[in-house]
Amino acid sequence: MDIGRLETDAKAAASKHVINMLQRPDQLEKVDQYKRRVMRKKASVEAMLKTAMQSQLDGVRTGLNQLQTALQDIREIKHGLNEVESAYTSVSHLSEKLKELSVESMKHTQYASAVDNVKHIVNVPENVERARNMIDEGNLLLAHKYITDLEFSRNGLLLELHKQQTDSPTDRNFIKQYFSDVDQLSDALAKQLWMIISRTIAYVRKEPTILVTALRIIEREEMKDQYYIKHKSQLGFVAPGRPRKWREHCFKVLEEAVATKIEANQMEDRSGHKMWLVRHLEVTRQLLLEDLKVVKMLCEPCFPPHYDIVNRFVKLYHDCLSQRLHELVQDDLEGNEIVSLLNWIKLYSSSELMQHPQLMFDTTQLGALLDNKTVDGLIAKYIQTLEVNINEWLANTMKAEIKDWNQESEPEADSSGYFHTSMPVILFQMIEQHLQVAAQINDEMVNHVLALCIQKVTDFAIMYKEGVEAFKKQHDVTRKKTDVQNPFMPSIAYYIHYMIAIVNNCESFCNLAKSLGSRFLTSEVHEKKLGGNLSKLSEAFEALAQFGCKFLEDEVFLDTDVHVQELISKQWLSGVSAVDTICITVEDYSTDFVHLKSRHFQYLMSRIEHRLVCEYLKAMMQKKVTFKTYEERKSAVDKIAFEATQIERLFDRVANFEGRKTVCEALHQVCEVLSLKDTSMLPLEVHGLAQKYPDVTLDHLIAILLLRGDMGKSEAREIVSDIKPGDLDQTEEKTIFSDIPSPQSLLDKLKGVTSDS
Repeated sequence: MDIGRLETDAKAAASKHVINMLQRPDQLEKVDQYKRRVMRKKASVEAMLKTAMQSQLDGVRTGLNQLQTALQDIREIKHGLNEVESAYTSVSHLSEKLKELSVESMKHTQYASAVDNVKHIVNVPENVERARNMIDEGNLLLAHKYITDLEFSRNGLLLELHKQQTDSPTDRNFIKQYFSDVDQLSDALAKQLWMIISRTIAYVRKEPTILVTALRIIEREEMKDQYYIKHKSQLGFVAPGRPRKWREHCFKVLEEAVATKIEANQMEDRSGHKMWLVRHLEVTRQLLLEDLKVVKMLCEPCFPPHYDIVNRFVKLYHDCLSQRLHELVQDDLEGNEIVSLLNWIKLYSSSELMQHPQLMFDTTQLGALLDNKTVDGLIAKYIQTLEVNINEWLANTMKAEIKDWNQESEPEADSSGYFHTSMPVILFQMIEQHLQVAAQINDEMVNHVLALCIQKVTDFAIMYKEGVEAFKKQHDVTRKKTDVQNPFMPSIAYYIHYMIAIVNNCESFCNLAKSLGSRFLTSEVHEKKLGGNLSKLSEAFEALAQFGCKFLEDEVFLDTDVHVQELISKQWLSGVSAVDTICITVEDYSTDFVHLKSRHFQYLMSRIEHRLVCEYLKAMMQKKVTFKTYEERKSAVDKIAFEATQIERLFDRVANFEGRKTVCEALHQVCEVLSLKDTSMLPLEVHGLAQKYPDVTLDHLIAILLLRGDMGKSEAREIVSDIKPGDLDQTEEKTIFSDIPSPQSLLDKLKGVTSDS
């Protein structure tokens, strides 16, 4: 250590400190004050240093004194050891002289032990009888004392024989035979103990002292086991019947009692009552709840703390219950029974059992009552059973639905007057019931059931469609027969009404499916998995609804077909007003169609209007009439325009189509082409028609021009070719002309009909 450098550093630091304190003139007045402060601080530091040095010196002095004392003690011990070694060397020959004394001492010890045991040996029969009487009277603690005394006497004698080098098997067997009743008494006592332990719940309620006595005996036996185990390790002596392990057997008895209690509460089976499993599980729940309440409140004070009896009982009940549930699973449970079992497992950890306010047991550390593989197997089996039941139920539902269609009365109507049958509501109520049952178990079960129901209802749409087609065919067949026998009688009395109900049912299916999705598709994962399937279900029934509307549309045109054939014909030119009859027929049908729900009513009426205009345009292109003069053509055009307006007004009135773009506009556009007198303006009009209806074909335009009667086919083709490219009919935009066949094919059909006739 460089003292000089340290002193220099200290002076430099002091100078810097003084400079910092005396930077202003007014601080010079405080120099004396600064000096006193420094002197006090210096005195304090010096005092601290002196104290520290004094403490160090005192510690060193004490240590030296202790070392001096230790050295003196070591010298004395060494001297004492030397004296002991000398003494041992001088008495080594005494072992031979005292050998006889050692032998006599051992004999004396044996005689003393024999004297102590004589009383017990002589009184063995009497003590055996006393112990037996005590057991019969239920005085188990005193009986155990007698048995312990007898056993101690027997084991003492056997130990003495074991110590002798000439251990005689004859003597050993004689002693065991003489004390043979001890083992029988021990077994009788154990039987009484296991009876008490097996009825722990009952005894802890009514006679807890008896239970405590049994436990005290078991613990004493456990301590005796440890005592004889220690003797075995030290002396090699093995006492007969040890270790007994009564504590371990006590736990086994408790387990067997719990298992028997759980299994014994099944009072009936499937053949005796269809709700046998529900009743069995409910009785089990009540039994567990009551027993565990007793365990938590009454058993803990009776059992030794290291038994941890509450947690041990909880685990016993849990394991035995798990074993019982596995046995039930192996009994080939049916659909509703599986649901009852899975629902009960969910209830097990709820406030109705293990989480009851008086219990609050945590079962997470105990494991599941049924492993995941078993639960998955149950769910798969339930889904399989449910699928069979749903298939059967849907088939029966379809039969009942078809039966309803052939009733001699109108279908039911709701408060808005819409026809329907009860089938969609009943079907979805069934689905909802299954989903509610599944929701009581877990979300995975809901997903499985929902996926199955969606698939089955989607498949049912095919079955429903086949039934509707069969219904339509039945109607067509009976209609033909009725038309021959009595043309004024309907084929199936309420065919139209039930077809309307079918369309409404399909819309109900779509609405109910949407409602089902909003209620049960509660997460993005569910939406991704099942949303697409639900959309397919809605699409299937929407397609079926349109299919039914097509049948209703066909029914209208079956009644109007004769009058449709009169359009743009010689009869039509002569004044026959086929459109009047068609409009009256459509309006008459619309009084039935109002029983359709609004969306499909609008759809059907638009389809009828669309088809009627198509038929009108086809009639115009079939060239059934020829206009010889402009006046004839002008008169016909006026009639076409009037009838187009008549059709348009009809549908505006019955279907509330006002304010929308009507397909009748196509008739007015064609009228513009037909009414034009100056042929030089025809290309412009035709061009306007083609622009408004891009899917109109060359054949359509040529047929319209030929209907004028003032030009040939070559002239018409020339006009069309000037304004229309050759690929006109390749446009993707669809208008009413897309539904009108090529006029050439129409003419071929007409020729075929003419030749057949």
